[in-house]
Amino acid sequence: MFLENTKNAGSIEVICGSMFSGKTEELIRRLKRAKFARLRVEIFKPKIDTRYSDEEVVSHDSNTIVSTPVDSSTAITLLTGDVDVVGIDEAQFFDKGIVDVCLQLANNGVRVIVAGLDMDFKGKPFGPMPDLMAVADEVTKVHAICVRCGDLAEFSHRKSDSDKLVVLGEQDIYEPLCRRCYLACTDVSDENGDSSGPLC
Repeated sequence: MFLENTKNAGSIEVICGSMFSGKTEELIRRLKRAKFARLRVEIFKPKIDTRYSDEEVVSHDSNTIVSTPVDSSTAITLLTGDVDVVGIDEAQFFDKGIVDVCLQLANNGVRVIVAGLDMDFKGKPFGPMPDLMAVADEVTKVHAICVRCGDLAEFSHRKSDSDKLVVLGEQDIYEPLCRRCYLACTDVSDENGDSSGPLC
């Protein structure tokens, strides 16, 4: 699994999960291994993600790797030259065309490693991630730890009142929660369809 030698065939690997689950950490680990194996590696991230750095992919544990910020998925195709491995971080922020870009790269013999949130703050599938997971050769779902009970967390609970789909932030705005704690902190409907409102 996750062999560094990609000379024979391309592939798509998806790393997904909630915020603070180690997605980017795992992406960086795989990309650095590919570099150690002397493979030609290119890394991309959406230009809107400037939380830690404009031009680096940075994990919550402050591990970094140099990347190219791009505005759209088509830019990845234009900027990908003679490479063996392509890494893409925060894939949920890209347009739906990212799926075709990853398929094209893989079909051309490139190992593609993608990391992103599988669900948004409402617990709904996020952007192109479901389609990427469907076409992937390997899907790795990682989990954070629920900050309220210590169980495994798969939800990214937003602590602010904003209803915007994309709100960049860290622990000041988001917290990882397990299903039970997430449901307790979001609107819950009773049998009549009436919302009881947030419970925390």
